[in-house]
Amino acid sequence: MTGYELSVDCGEKKFGDNLVLDNVDISIEHGEFLTVLGPSGSGKSTLLRVLAELEQLTSGTVSWSADGARPRTGVVFQESLLLPWLTVIENISLARRFTAHRHEFDPRYPATLLRRFGLDGLAQRYPSELSGGQAQRVAVLRAAAARPRLLLLDEPFSAVDPATRIDLQQWLAELVVEIEATVVLITHDVEEAIALSDRIVLLDRGRIRREWRDVRTGGDTSAALREDILQQYHPDEVAVP
Repeated sequence: MTGYELSVDCGEKKFGDNLVLDNVDISIEHGEFLTVLGPSGSGKSTLLRVLAELEQLTSGTVSWSADGARPRTGVVFQESLLLPWLTVIENISLARRFTAHRHEFDPRYPATLLRRFGLDGLAQRYPSELSGGQAQRVAVLRAAAARPRLLLLDEPFSAVDPATRIDLQQWLAELVVEIEATVVLITHDVEEAIALSDRIVLLDRGRIRREWRDVRTGGDTSAALREDILQQYHPDEVAVP
């Protein structure tokens, strides 16, 4: 990984008098898998919405890689948000309807993704016929179908049961390798962060409390890392709403 995909400098976000992000400085490298960890209300979802340009900073800047252009971006939220009147393959193909993707979108790629990840049997199903885990897989593939350079994930697996969540984490790791994207994952799950990340940032009351690099080392190091993170993690303290 060389160079930065994006950078936030002196990022501050207020909603009225409520300070949600407080002087956030963070740079994300090309191809990095960064997880922003933190308790509910710590400001992590607001940070992701800023990166997705769904919110604007009150002050500070977001800058993109050397060419200055915002990279093609895919976003996945906590709910799958699939359109109920479209089949799975039609939902995944939605990216071709947007002007920013239309000229470079490969209409064969959604079917390729479904086959690659063993979901081609779901292609003609409707969202009401899917399990929660299947729906989230489809939502992630919809974001991946435009071949994003930046993939933003806001607790995409928080609503599924623990066994399915572990399966989805492994599946996501394979997908990220497939599409070669820079990834920012928002979660409050320490185990998920350790399993998937190159780097973990802990956000607490709108500020970066701590970060850990070279996370995916495994073995006893992971156990020590988990303990270190939990010692810094204070979900019972008053957090930013």
